[in-house]
Amino acid sequence: MPSLGADMESGTVAEWLVKPGDRISKGDVVAVIDTDKAMIEVESFHTGTVESLLVGTGRRVPVGTALAVITGAPPAAEPVPPEPVSPAPPEKRPVRPRRPPSAPGAPHAPAPVASPLVRHLAEQRGVDIARLHGTGPQGRVTRADVEHAKPAPEARVSPLARGLAARLGVDLAGVHGTGRGGAIRAQDVREAAERGAGPRPPEAMEEAARPPAEPAEARAVPGADLERRREAMRQAIARAMARSKREIPHYYLSTTVDLTRALAWLRERNRDLPVARRLLPAALLLKAAARAAAEVPRLNGFWVDDAFVPGEAVHLGVAISLRGGGLIAPALHDAARLELEDLMAALEDLVARARAGRLRGAEMTEATITVTNLGDQGVEAVHGVIYPPQVALVGFGRIVDRPWAVDGLLGVRPLVTCTLAADHRATDGYTGGRFLGILGRLLDQPETL
Repeated sequence: MPSLGADMESGTVAEWLVKPGDRISKGDVVAVIDTDKAMIEVESFHTGTVESLLVGTGRRVPVGTALAVITGAPPAAEPVPPEPVSPAPPEKRPVRPRRPPSAPGAPHAPAPVASPLVRHLAEQRGVDIARLHGTGPQGRVTRADVEHAKPAPEARVSPLARGLAARLGVDLAGVHGTGRGGAIRAQDVREAAERGAGPRPPEAMEEAARPPAEPAEARAVPGADLERRREAMRQAIARAMARSKREIPHYYLSTTVDLTRALAWLRERNRDLPVARRLLPAALLLKAAARAAAEVPRLNGFWVDDAFVPGEAVHLGVAISLRGGGLIAPALHDAARLELEDLMAALEDLVARARAGRLRGAEMTEATITVTNLGDQGVEAVHGVIYPPQVALVGFGRIVDRPWAVDGLLGVRPLVTCTLAADHRATDGYTGGRFLGILGRLLDQPETL
C-alpha cells in the first residue's frame, strides 16, 4: 500500500485492474485505492508478470502492506545474427555489419515527448502514445499524430466493472472506457448506469434483481456512506493541518499586483483561440507561480530529516474543492515548462479527474509547492497552511477593481493580492520577498510566460 499523502496511514483496495498472469509495465495503472480523501489510481513500479494479488477488494490495510507479487523480467529479444559481409574491394571502405539488437537490460529509447493535452487525448481514444512516431519538432507527438493513430483493437474490462455491469444491467458495448488503453473501469459503468446507457437484457435484469453477495452490514446507505467519507476526509485534513501548525514555523508575506497588462494581453491572446481552448486568468497565475518557484528553488521542495531537499522540477500542487466536500491538492507536473495552453488543458483535466476520483498516485505525492486560489469564492487574500513536507504555499485572492496610482496618476485598476506562507526552517523573509517580487514582475510581463 503506497503512501499517497503525508497524512495517509491506511487505504482500501477499491478495484484491481489486473489479474494473476497479466504482463504489466512500469507506470501501468494496476489498482484503484480508496483513501480518506479520494479514489487514487496506483501505478506499478515494476515491469513483469502479476503472480498473485495479496489483498482483496474492499479490504483496508496499513501503508506499507504488500498488495501483490510481481515476478519475472521482460522476455529477451531473439538474437538476430549479423548479416554476412562480403570482402570489400580494396579501393572501397568495408561494409559494416548491421548492429545487433540491444541486450536485455540495456537502456531503451526515450519515451516520446507530448503535452498533457495530447496525452489526455490519447488516453481518451485508447491510443498507446509510446508506439507513435511524433511529427512535431524533435519528435514531439502532436494532436494530429494521435487523431490519425488507430486505437487499441479491444478495450479491457476490469473484473469489478464486469460484475458491476451485470448487477446494474449495463451493456458494456455502449460504455466508453477511461482507463489505460480505453479500459473500462467500475466508475465508467456507474456513470453509464446513471445515464441509462445501453439496453438491459433479461438475464442482466435478473442478475440485478438478485441480492448482492456481500453481507448486509457491508452495504452502506448512499447518504450515510457519503457522510462517512466526508467525515473521514475532514479528519485526514485536520491531522495534516494540525501537524503543519505544530511542526512548521510559518511566516507570511503578501503583495498586491496590478493585472492591467496581464488581462489585456489575455484578451488579445484569446481572440486567436477557439472558445473551448481560451485561457482563464488562473492559467497566468499558476504559470507565474511555477516560474517564480523555478527561480527561487529554496521554496520548491521538502523539509525531510531536518534538512531541505529541493524538488527535481516544479510540480505545482493545485488546491481543488470536491463536490461532495473536502479539499485535495494534486500536482501539475513540470508546470514551469508547460506552454500556457497546455497548462490550461492540464488544469481542466486535473480538476475533472479529481472530482471524478481518477487521480494518479504520483499526482497526489509529488507536489513540490502548492497554490490555492479562492478568488471565485470572493476571498480577497488567502493566508494558507503549508502542506508538509512542502515548505511553501502560495495564495491568490479575487481580482478586484480598486483605485491605484501609476506614475503619479490615480486610476481604477484590476488588482490581486498574492500571499506566501513559508517554512522558516528552510527560508527567511528575504527569500520569500524575492519570490513575491519575481511573481509580480512575471504577471506584469505576461508575454514572457
